[in-house]
Amino acid sequence: MNEHQTKKQSAAIIGAGISGLSCAKQLKKLGFQVELFEKSRGVSGRMSTRKAVDWSADHGAQYFTARDPLFINELDEWIDANVAALWKPRLKVFKDNQWIDCFSAENRYVGTPDMNSPGKYLAKDLSIKLNQTIDRIAYDHDQWHLHSLEAGDIERQYDWLILALPAQQSMALAQSIDKSIEALALNANMQGCWTVIASFAESLNLPFDAAFINNEIISWICRNNSKPNRSGQETWIIHANPQWSQEWIALDKDAAAKLILDSAMKLGLDGHKAKISIHRWLYASGHANPIPGFCLNADLKIGFCGDWLNGGRVEGAWLSGHKLATHIQSINY
Repeated sequence: MNEHQTKKQSAAIIGAGISGLSCAKQLKKLGFQVELFEKSRGVSGRMSTRKAVDWSADHGAQYFTARDPLFINELDEWIDANVAALWKPRLKVFKDNQWIDCFSAENRYVGTPDMNSPGKYLAKDLSIKLNQTIDRIAYDHDQWHLHSLEAGDIERQYDWLILALPAQQSMALAQSIDKSIEALALNANMQGCWTVIASFAESLNLPFDAAFINNEIISWICRNNSKPNRSGQETWIIHANPQWSQEWIALDKDAAAKLILDSAMKLGLDGHKAKISIHRWLYASGHANPIPGFCLNADLKIGFCGDWLNGGRVEGAWLSGHKLATHIQSINY
C-alpha cells in the first residue's frame, strides 16, 4: 500500500458552477476530502435564476440537452428528485425578416422550479465556501495554498487543486504556475452576453414561447413562464448575440438595454412597457477546439474543467468535471 492509500487526499475546487459541483461530487464519492470556493453568494454559475417580488427569470443558460449516457443517467436522477423536467416550448426561428416554425425533435430540459435547482441538488452534501474570491494560488512542498480576497490566506492546504472557472479566469489565476493553460484558454475564445429581463403586468399573447433569432442584435428570446413550475408575472429573457455582446461588452448597461429592446420591438416584444433588468455575462460562450474534455497537470496536481473545455454546453460542463475527477482517481493510485 503506498502513501496515497494511507492518507485521504484533499482537493480544493475553485468555482461552484455545474463543472465544479460535478467534479466535487465525484471526487467525494471516490474518497477525497473536497472543499469548494465560490465568489458568488450561491452555486450553479451560469445555470442561474434571478428573483424579484413578483417574477423570476432564468437569465443564464436557457435549457440543456442530454446525449451522453453518463449525463443521461445523471439527468434521470435530477428528474426523480424533481429538480429537472422536460420543457416543450412552442419554438420559432426568425430569419430574413420572417418567422419560421422550428421542428427540432431534440428534447430540451430545464431545472425546476428554477434553472439553478440541479446545481443546488449537487451541492447539498458538499463543503462550499461562498463569497470567497480566490485571487492567488501557490504550490509549495507538494501542497496547494490559497488566498482569498475576502478572508486572506486560507488556513488549510490541499493535495489537489481544480479550477472550474471560465477560460480567462483560469488563465489569470494559474498561468504563472502552469504555462500550458495560456494557449488552451486563449484558444477558447470565450465571448460575453448581454441579457435583458423584461417583466410584464399582462400577458403578451405572442404565438411562441421561445425563438432563435438570426442576423439581429438579439439571438434568443424566451417566455420564462412557459417552463415547468414557473410562477409570477410574465417574464421574457432576451439574449443578445455573442459577437455583438463582445463588441459592446463595455457599453453602459442602460445603453445596452435600449439597443436590445429596440431590436426586440420588431419581433413583437415591446419591452418598453416592461420592468427591465439587465445582466452582463463577461464569459458566456466559446470553447477550445479541438475539445480536450478537461486538462490535468499530474506533476503539479492541478486540473481544469468547465464547459469551455468540453463543447460549451451544460452537459459538457457536467461531463468535464465528472471525467476529470475520475481521471484524478485513476492516476492517484
